[in-house]
Amino acid sequence: MSTGKYVVVLVGLLLVPWVMAQELKPKLGQPLEKLPQLAIGPSGQGLPLGSGSVEEGAIIYRNQCLACHGPTGRMPGNALAGGIGSLDGASPNKTVGSFWPFATTLFDYIYRAMPYGREKTLRDEEIYAVTAYVLFLNDIVSEKTTLSASSLPEITMPNREGFQSVYQIEAVDRALKIQ
Repeated sequence: MSTGKYVVVLVGLLLVPWVMAQELKPKLGQPLEKLPQLAIGPSGQGLPLGSGSVEEGAIIYRNQCLACHGPTGRMPGNALAGGIGSLDGASPNKTVGSFWPFATTLFDYIYRAMPYGREKTLRDEEIYAVTAYVLFLNDIVSEKTTLSASSLPEITMPNREGFQSVYQIEAVDRALKIQ
């Protein structure tokens, strides 16, 4: 085949993806309530229906999480458990139990980012169960716990008072400006 034919074939192959892309239409104008939940905050607003127990979570954890986080959630560099009381020391260990202020944001994180490489493959019930199990690994809930949209926001995390709400800070700033 001559060089000219190679150039024509090459240009043709380069144009195919561009031509196919012209058929794609942007998905603009969707009502907000039909878009996926962006974040589940401290109040738990937006938590889905369903529930999951520590017992169910142990099985899912073993199959989906153990390789990265270790059998007890204490794998160095990827620890989920332990570290309580270490934040003001020389080597703070920021884990779910020592650092996170709200259990609802743990659910949100698992929902959006886990399991690593297969994000958003867990069903809502599985996420509740894994959340319950991770909280159990941190001695925050008992082994008989079942979590749901109503019970998850009620959990008090060990470091809840270690954070200031941005909303409280903004209110103080506004009050100072008024005076």
